[in-house]
Amino acid sequence: MAELRFDAVVIGAGPGGYPAGIRLGALKVKTLVIEREYWGGVCLNVGCIPSKALIFAAKSYDKMSHSEEIGITLPGKPVVDVKKMQAWKSGVVTKLTSGVRTLLKGNGTEMMEGTAKLEKSGPDGHRITVTTKDGPQTIIAKNIVLATGSRPIEIPGFKIDQQRILDSTGALALEEIPKRLIVIGGGYIGLELGMVYAKLGSKVTVVEALPRVLASMDKDCVAVVEKKLKKMGVEVMVETKAKSWEDKGDRAVLTVELKDGKTATIDADKILLSIGRRPNSENLGLENAGVALDKRGFVIADDHLRTNVPGIYALGDLIGGMMLAHKATHEGEVVAELIAGHKAAMDVRTIPAVVFTDPEIASTGLTEEEAKAKGIAVKVGKFPFAALGRAIAINDTEGFCKTVIDAKTGELLGLHIVANGAGDLISEGALAIEMGAVADDLRLTIHPHPTLSEAIMESAAAALGEAVHIINRPVTAAH
Repeated sequence: MAELRFDAVVIGAGPGGYPAGIRLGALKVKTLVIEREYWGGVCLNVGCIPSKALIFAAKSYDKMSHSEEIGITLPGKPVVDVKKMQAWKSGVVTKLTSGVRTLLKGNGTEMMEGTAKLEKSGPDGHRITVTTKDGPQTIIAKNIVLATGSRPIEIPGFKIDQQRILDSTGALALEEIPKRLIVIGGGYIGLELGMVYAKLGSKVTVVEALPRVLASMDKDCVAVVEKKLKKMGVEVMVETKAKSWEDKGDRAVLTVELKDGKTATIDADKILLSIGRRPNSENLGLENAGVALDKRGFVIADDHLRTNVPGIYALGDLIGGMMLAHKATHEGEVVAELIAGHKAAMDVRTIPAVVFTDPEIASTGLTEEEAKAKGIAVKVGKFPFAALGRAIAINDTEGFCKTVIDAKTGELLGLHIVANGAGDLISEGALAIEMGAVADDLRLTIHPHPTLSEAIMESAAAALGEAVHIINRPVTAAH
């Protein structure tokens, strides 16, 4: 095949790569996006979107199963048709992934399916070999954007086969509800999917090596989710390590090491391995191009997403940090602006994070513990959703909103929400932190009533000792 030349080539069409391709096309940069498997990436195909679809389905089933308390009696117990649920989930995915292709094409960006590998750069530009179904294709590019994402981490002795040992992809495709499910790893993905299957009828056990689940989130928020897990009958084993497992034919038997060093065994039908993700930096030819990696295999990039090789950029999970789709999307847009000759940088004060458990946890900025560790005197305001008219009216009162402010200046340092709907509320806190807002800015901004967003206003007021709808407690600066 003849060599093809582009001003920019994006390798990977995930939540970082495809926005980069769209924006480059919109900026009239001759661009090619190469994708080997999933247009839209793991996120749209086997991650963020399908998991949220199943979370919604499981929550709907749970709500219907407990509708009597709000005066709605169903003719019989709701029945789960897992195959229909999976078909509906797949329809959601198809709508979004087909949209990715449409947007790329609509902005004049070319697409190619295949596996890309960087070669040694020549005087005419960076060289890429793409293995396609029609054979190898050589691409020459002025600029390359590496957006190949990440994959689940495996641990020795726990090879993912999607039969007994599942990763998130396998767990999202089950057509039968396992009677017993073990989740190894008490992070975002493990708890989200564990709660889905617990609602649908599985006996779920979570095995976590650290002293608590969701270790990076505000501990007060996590405590609310831990309480809900217990109420749902989910057993959480912290400071417990998965050591080995055996297939007994009718079941899997997991051996774990407990905090005291003793071992125990747990029976299960399926084991979900969810202990984190690693970058897809192998077999990409990075060594040919001279792209530097850190000790963990992440590509090293600066705040302009530049690698050590001029004209080669990297973003998203491939460069580490907060491995979140929305971070990658923003980085993709920054890279596109830079390649097009505009001024841009990855300059953010905060990146919000959401855990779609029940209730959700959403967080942006510093936690109370992080602020204190930095030596900052803080004031904290909390407002419970149990005191919020809208939450009471929709029968969903678990959780609270927590505001962390600088005791001296009143500047908002962090906002942490645990409640259903938290993910849709947290952006107000992110915007406030980006703008350097103080607690009074949130308190004095009139929020519509009755809405869940009033909790943000009230928690900011509580941090100042001026809340209206709860009894104010003495506010003292804490280090």
